[in-house]
Amino acid sequence: MREESNDWLPEAVQRTQFQALDRVMAMASFDLDGVLRNANRNYLQLLGLTQDQAMGRSHESFCTASQVHSGAHAALWSQLRAGQAHSGVVERVRSDGSSCWLEATYTPVCDAQGQLTQILKVATDVTQRHLQEQAHQQHLECLSLVADASDAAVIISDSQSRIVYVNGGFSRMFGWTQEEVLGQAPIALLAPQMQETFTEQYRSELRGGKPVWSEEIVVGKQGQRYWAKVTSNPVINDQGVWSCTVSVLTDITRSKMHEALQHRVLEAMAREQPLSEVLDMVCLEVERIAPEVKASILEVDAQGLLHPLASPSLPSSYSALLDGVAIGPEVGSCGTAAWRNAPVLVTDIATDPLWRDYKHLILPLGYQACWSTPICGTAGKPIGTFAFYYRDATAGVASAYHQQLVDACTHLCALALEREHTRARIRQLAFYDGLTGLPNRSLLQANADQAMAAAARNDEQLAVLFIDLDRFKQVNDSMGHPAGDELLRVVAARLQKVLGPGDIAGRLSGDEFVAVLPQCDAERVTNTIERLQEQLAEPLVLADNALAISASIGIAMFPADGRDMETLLHRADMAMYQAKSSGRGRFSFFSSEMNRLAQERLALENALRKALQGGELRLHYQPQVDLATGQLYGVEALARWTHPQLGEISPARFIPLAEECGLIADLGRWAVGEACRQLAAWRTQGLAVPAVSVNLSPSSFHNLDLPRMIADTLDRHALAPKDLTLELTESILLDTNPSTMKTIEEVHAHGVRLSMDDFGTGYSSLSYLRRLPVSELKLDRSFVADLEHDEAARALSSAILGIGQSLRLTVVAEGVETPVQNIMLREQGYPVAQGFLFARPLAPQDLERWLVARMAPAQDSADQPVHGEESA
Repeated sequence: MREESNDWLPEAVQRTQFQALDRVMAMASFDLDGVLRNANRNYLQLLGLTQDQAMGRSHESFCTASQVHSGAHAALWSQLRAGQAHSGVVERVRSDGSSCWLEATYTPVCDAQGQLTQILKVATDVTQRHLQEQAHQQHLECLSLVADASDAAVIISDSQSRIVYVNGGFSRMFGWTQEEVLGQAPIALLAPQMQETFTEQYRSELRGGKPVWSEEIVVGKQGQRYWAKVTSNPVINDQGVWSCTVSVLTDITRSKMHEALQHRVLEAMAREQPLSEVLDMVCLEVERIAPEVKASILEVDAQGLLHPLASPSLPSSYSALLDGVAIGPEVGSCGTAAWRNAPVLVTDIATDPLWRDYKHLILPLGYQACWSTPICGTAGKPIGTFAFYYRDATAGVASAYHQQLVDACTHLCALALEREHTRARIRQLAFYDGLTGLPNRSLLQANADQAMAAAARNDEQLAVLFIDLDRFKQVNDSMGHPAGDELLRVVAARLQKVLGPGDIAGRLSGDEFVAVLPQCDAERVTNTIERLQEQLAEPLVLADNALAISASIGIAMFPADGRDMETLLHRADMAMYQAKSSGRGRFSFFSSEMNRLAQERLALENALRKALQGGELRLHYQPQVDLATGQLYGVEALARWTHPQLGEISPARFIPLAEECGLIADLGRWAVGEACRQLAAWRTQGLAVPAVSVNLSPSSFHNLDLPRMIADTLDRHALAPKDLTLELTESILLDTNPSTMKTIEEVHAHGVRLSMDDFGTGYSSLSYLRRLPVSELKLDRSFVADLEHDEAARALSSAILGIGQSLRLTVVAEGVETPVQNIMLREQGYPVAQGFLFARPLAPQDLERWLVARMAPAQDSADQPVHGEESA
């Protein structure tokens, strides 16, 4: 383009204009080769040059290296030499190497003949403006990068609600590129289900300059669904008019699902709603969020069987057909998912082999696909399945949206199922026996109360059976507790086998069982017990040992024997003890006489406790005589009890009672202490009593503290261990308590003598006798009583003496009552004897008189008995 001539302007005007331009503009002229020929002061200052430095420099030297190397400068100069002007912002290099930016116009100038003579450059410094624009552009680029990197979708729409910009997050979330959505309405594109009224309200708020917040379900290009938090902010221009809208959509699908589902489900669980209602709620909420699916929840029990829990939108007839189906490798989607413990997706039920045996159940209902996910408990094992059924197999089956639903729901289902299992376990522990599975005392009581209420309404009889296994302790002790536990399980199973559907069974504790038989008279009770005894008697092998089981059974009848369970149970227990006293495998009905005896026994037990605490008991002492010398060998301490109202109570009555009610150990400790005290008192009086014997029961030796107690007692009374003899009964030979032998050995090691009482009447195991550290045997009085008339008794007494002598034990004959017995025992060689022939058991003061009389000079010989007072 050639510069037009300004010749029409007066020269003065032209000069004035040029001067004005020279003052404000940077101006320079270059020859056609690009050499600077002239530059004004503004131009030189702008580039930091002096006149001498600037003149003769090529235009290229003012350009950046990139401009020169890229050919941009050569192209510019070619354009100018061709007579074409150029305008624009250009970067140029100052003398110090820094850059400046110029708004420049290059104009080719021709002479009068039209020949191109020079290039005129007029420029202004726009460096500051350029730097600001550059910084602003960089800021925008950073914002764009941030927006694109964000997972949130950003939409900018104009005042007509047409999309003008979307970020990369939008494309990643919804699948559309920016080019595909430009000009479209955001609401119609993403939420086509919204009503027109919503759209108008939305735009009205934005026109008013108000931001809009909402949470909506939105849809992507491929039909994928999201729950999004939408924040739309209007942008108002300088004139106060709504010009555009910036909307940010955040995917809150997972949190929203958890929030919506968890809130409702946890609230329902807190209200103790039934499991089926809670799981129905889960299914219905899922179907509301994703109407293209129908949800189903099945339980997997401990045996691997399926049980429907919730499927509110599926026919109940279909769910019922799945009840009890075993999981397996080809059991539809749910049974296979539980078997594999992994999700199973079947997109074509009609042809998939997993559904081969079950497709006829679901295809008629119109479903084509099924996706099932195992619900795992805390141990990682499947406890259920969560399934989606689809009518349209092409409509986003197992989509990411559905996966989020499944993730949220399986967690909640696992929580609900495990909570139900825990509650069931608590109920089981609270109301059922953990070993046998029978109702425990609490549930038995509740069931029995209901049965008795029905019996009372209908004026019917009812029987309560108290069942106690015979010799169960022996099984536990000899075969171990695992064998005992197995025996109890077998008995429980056999008991349930005998009882009818309306009967009630339960386990109280140990080997005690209870059965309640409604609508039952004495004849039916008898028949039931006979069948039970037959069942119990069937062969049973435990730990490679064949066992014969029997039980003692007591029966109490409603209403004759009581009108409440506590009374009936107590009286059936009393009847059971009556049956057990008659022998194993017996049964007995409660009677009023039995009740009277039980009441007396209870009163006597309470009285015995008070007697021990109140000092009502006392000891009598029976002398033991050396048959060779007639000297006192020792005394045996025997307990006596005089009750303030009942008078003298026989030891044969209160000693067994003490054994039964657990007082025998206390009685033994008292006897040892009192006997030692009395022995010390006699010695203080100068009476020569060599030793005292005290009877202790086997249970006393269960106490590991017994040796220390005996040692303390002896020390307290300044007695030596040999001054005390403890008499044991032969029943200790069968005592399996691990403490027994240890205690016996410690007592013996301390120096206390041990004596085997009533030898020959019980178990009399010689192997046991060899192991026990006894120093004395006592021949039972039954052998002595028959010595005069029974040759066998004489042979046995002689044999027992021989056993004792061979083991270097002192043998004491008990119950010597006649001179003939005395002579015969002396002739056999018995060293020591005791009995009425020498003295009855004597009170301490009576024994003192007996001793004084024995020491009198008038006493002839040991075989002439001296009778003391016949104290009871």
